[in-house]
Amino acid sequence: MSRKQVPKFNSRHAPVGHLAAQRTGRSRRVVLAGRRARLADAVFKTPFAASEHWYEPQAGGADGYRFIVQEPGEGYRHVVTPEEIRQRLEGAPRELVRPLQVVQLSRLTRKKSLFPCYGMQWGPAVYLYPMPTDLVEYVPRPPLPAERNEAAMYGGRWEQTRDGLWRLVWSERAIKDYYLNNILFHELGHLHDRRNRRHADRERFAEWFAVRYGYQASRRTALHRNKPARRRHHAK
Repeated sequence: MSRKQVPKFNSRHAPVGHLAAQRTGRSRRVVLAGRRARLADAVFKTPFAASEHWYEPQAGGADGYRFIVQEPGEGYRHVVTPEEIRQRLEGAPRELVRPLQVVQLSRLTRKKSLFPCYGMQWGPAVYLYPMPTDLVEYVPRPPLPAERNEAAMYGGRWEQTRDGLWRLVWSERAIKDYYLNNILFHELGHLHDRRNRRHADRERFAEWFAVRYGYQASRRTALHRNKPARRRHHAK
């Protein structure tokens, strides 16, 4: 692909996004507030555009998928491992995973931080981006209702700071749940969307896909796993 070509791909604009917060001494300056769920922002209405490596689709499909792991970048870390991703996908219907050929845990560069996102789908690949090391994301405005609801579904906690900012705080368990049962399946949804062409429509489909095959499926599995076994009474 030449540098002049504009690739067609889908992104999940970071739900509070790696809000590119920079620290100088004791102060914290929000460089860019963003997230995929900045639903009313103009950036959500156009595809995300970060420079990434393009992986050519394998003719006839690939025999499984492979992982590419990059260094996350200073101040960031990957919150899920290839093994955790593999285990989660092994629990999904095989046909959902079949189109996937590459999972890349991407590095967050300074340039990419200007377009904060948690994940992206491009061709046969899904890219997952790192989180701030402390799992805390900052925004200069109150969260929208959709942002509150989505975070609460996975255990994220919104707080207002003394200096008027808002922050989204994740626990280790919550952020893994969010990536494995939301972000990952959102991007898989884009791989299966052959009907929608408008960016907003594709995002709606991917959101539905993530709830259906990620969130709801994981909750059913957990419910079944935690359900006490019935005791059988044997006749004397």
